[in-house]
Amino acid sequence: MKLRTISAIAACLVLSASPALTQEKKQLAFIVNAASDFWKLAEAGVKKAQAELPNYELQFKYPAQGTAALQNALMDDLVAAGTDAIMISSVDPKTSIDAFNRIAAQVPLFTTDSDAPASNRIAYLGSSNTDAGVQAGEIALKALPSGGKCMGFVGFLDADNAKERIAGFKQAVEGKGIELVDTRGDDVDFARARSNVDDVLAANPDINCMVGFYSYNPPKIYEALQAAGKLGQITVIAFDEDPITLGAVREGSFAGTVVQQPFEWGYQGMKLMAKYLEGDKSGIPENKLIIVPTKVLDKSNVDQFEADLKAALGK
Repeated sequence: MKLRTISAIAACLVLSASPALTQEKKQLAFIVNAASDFWKLAEAGVKKAQAELPNYELQFKYPAQGTAALQNALMDDLVAAGTDAIMISSVDPKTSIDAFNRIAAQVPLFTTDSDAPASNRIAYLGSSNTDAGVQAGEIALKALPSGGKCMGFVGFLDADNAKERIAGFKQAVEGKGIELVDTRGDDVDFARARSNVDDVLAANPDINCMVGFYSYNPPKIYEALQAAGKLGQITVIAFDEDPITLGAVREGSFAGTVVQQPFEWGYQGMKLMAKYLEGDKSGIPENKLIIVPTKVLDKSNVDQFEADLKAALGK
């Protein structure tokens, strides 16, 4: 009788402990800057990491809108809910320093895509946006040997990723007959992104080059040029791998595109945070920058890239 009683008590203890064990899983969160198809690859990377991190619960979060205030509120909610580490693409690093430092005082905070180097974040994992801008400038130099006047289009003018890409582009074309006349922001409003291009076509007939600095800008440029009957007449330099962008590179309507590796941001980012929580800080370099290289696509390599992309997304 005593043995049966002890066994029954032990079984009850095991059953009662199971929910607690489930709740003990550490939680990691990846927060993006706005809703965009660009982030599907990062989400796929997080999904792959989840399969390799069974003792963690990974979350992929979109703010309700692409604003710093809503991003910061989302971080507060996640910390209050018990999230153990966060990786974020900052909408507006300069105005978010206090908020980032408040979060960083509670949980390890990492950045991706758009850095906040003045904050107490642990490290940045993502592209060198300056290098990517230089690559875009090199596409322009190759496509416009006689020079040209370019107009840029981007989501957040104040975001570090935008500023660095623009600076890199200007650096590459400086003194070589190509000028980036201005850059129009749209705050990730797709209708405004399209109207910005329409407005330039109507008001700036001297513009013969357009640069789409965010993933959705090149497709909006494509739509506007197609509607105006000017596809192929204006040189377009793109960023990222929207299907419309890849198709335009393939058909020769775009000179090329600079692509990043958001899948690796999601995958490597989650693995990095898990190791950090376990006390392994060997993945954090002295300069706190973990650079995932960008590459240039043109007609010669776009098909292979697209095949690799579909494989990563499981299509």
